[in-house]
Amino acid sequence: MTKNVLTVENLTKIYSNSKTKKENKALSNLNFEVKQGEVFGLLGPNGAGKTTFLSILGGTVIKTAGNINVWGFDLDKNPRQVRASLGIVPQEVNLDAFFSPQQLLELQAGLYGITKKDRITDLILKMVALEDKANAYSRSLSGGMKRRLLIAKAMVHQPPILILDEPTAGVDVELRNNLWENVKELNKEGVTIILTTHYLLEAQEMCDRIAILDKGNLVALDTTERLLERIQTKKIKFKVKDFDLNTELSMKGIEFGIISKNIIGASYKKNSLNFTEIINYLNKNNIKIEDISTDDGDLEDVFVQLTKH
Repeated sequence: MTKNVLTVENLTKIYSNSKTKKENKALSNLNFEVKQGEVFGLLGPNGAGKTTFLSILGGTVIKTAGNINVWGFDLDKNPRQVRASLGIVPQEVNLDAFFSPQQLLELQAGLYGITKKDRITDLILKMVALEDKANAYSRSLSGGMKRRLLIAKAMVHQPPILILDEPTAGVDVELRNNLWENVKELNKEGVTIILTTHYLLEAQEMCDRIAILDKGNLVALDTTERLLERIQTKKIKFKVKDFDLNTELSMKGIEFGIISKNIIGASYKKNSLNFTEIINYLNKNNIKIEDISTDDGDLEDVFVQLTKH
């Protein structure tokens, strides 16, 4: 049976405004768990509560109520052990420009009280493909390299759980792919990954399970595959030859959209009819089909459906 490395029970955080006497519930009775070895996505629009949750884990925000257990340690009873079980990679690139990657990792290891004989600085630099830049100034590194160095910093104490907070924000496509290859390798080594991202396609490709937050509430928690199954609408685009824009198309259970004289869109509920029925209908109306593309929807559709954002 797979072990839970993070368990959240009835987690609530309320911010109080002493002037207005108003309360803002940033997190409301959250309940979920993260399993060992998985890539777990934590998604939500701005203000959903993701940052508050990560801040509670990191120790910079105190929860109002509820329990958090990390790697068998209770956050209230064993806060230091909880911190030692986590490696948190922040959104902001906060590196000392005049230190080399090797110096930064050695310093970070020292802050965690790791003796010199137990440090794995060279191995971590190799894992994030920075061994060739070990002695270069951090300021000379590219954006992607700096992101990888942040991951390396979070790994010096060999935590079983790595938290990535918007790791590819502002990173170009090539560097993003490179970064994810590094993350996949860490996951293969047994590191559990918790990921927040605004790139929904990224989450769809990377995550085993996804939790979606909205206004402090958990609105969905399931495998990526099952979340995608929630989309009931199938969309099709037909590339046609010189369609007469005055022609009206009407078929039970189908919503047609005339995009141009060469593109016709159609949408219908999955499993409500046979795809060939639509093709036969278009053929009967003397519409010559040159190409067909289908869209079963993606995580973005699920996200919009659940959060209305």
